[in-house]
Amino acid sequence: MILQRTNLPNINQISDEMSHVLGDYDTTEIRRFFVYYQQCQAGAKEFGTKLENLDSEFEMLENHNPIHHMETRMKSPRSLLRKLTKKGLDFTFDDIKDNIFDIAGIRVITNYLDDIETVENALTKQSDVTLLKRKDYISNPKPSGYRSLHLVVSVPVFQASGPITTPVEIQLRTVGMDMWASLEHKLRYKTDVDKQKVEQFGDELKGYSTELNQIETHMQGIFNNLQEK
Repeated sequence: MILQRTNLPNINQISDEMSHVLGDYDTTEIRRFFVYYQQCQAGAKEFGTKLENLDSEFEMLENHNPIHHMETRMKSPRSLLRKLTKKGLDFTFDDIKDNIFDIAGIRVITNYLDDIETVENALTKQSDVTLLKRKDYISNPKPSGYRSLHLVVSVPVFQASGPITTPVEIQLRTVGMDMWASLEHKLRYKTDVDKQKVEQFGDELKGYSTELNQIETHMQGIFNNLQEK
């Protein structure tokens, strides 16, 4: 069984937050955003179902669950506005649709390193799934030591008006990578942390990222040996 955490807000929550962020804003643009937001949410649900089905199939055929758990999230209007500002874009429907591809996201936490490739291959080879972008921060970690595989994928979602496709970002990482990323995020984004501590612990975490990768590689070898018949 997959432990799945979600933070999928409803339209009332989105509307309240947008009114705080944007104030008096073009209601037509807001409505177009609401519709698109719901479509992205539906896309995340489609991929969540696909991932659950794949995990069940591997459990049945291989006696192994590649997925430890999943976390589904929708980007809040406030976070979306920050990203648009960083990119030098306006809070308009066209700018959002053409440039922001992670409104809906699923974080897939795997048990072992090889499970990342297993899940990626099984998901992206499905005939109705389109791979739009791929960033491999496992083979090429960020300078901070961050490791994860980021995919932007789309799938048809059937609604009353007909099928539509929307992007969903899927992050794949191991349990160890996720533990590291959670601590690094707290260090970087907790505003009251002393800057000297951020630099000190940031350097330590970068070293731990390499150590964790080595440990997980050795653990993968042990697991593979135990799987041999």
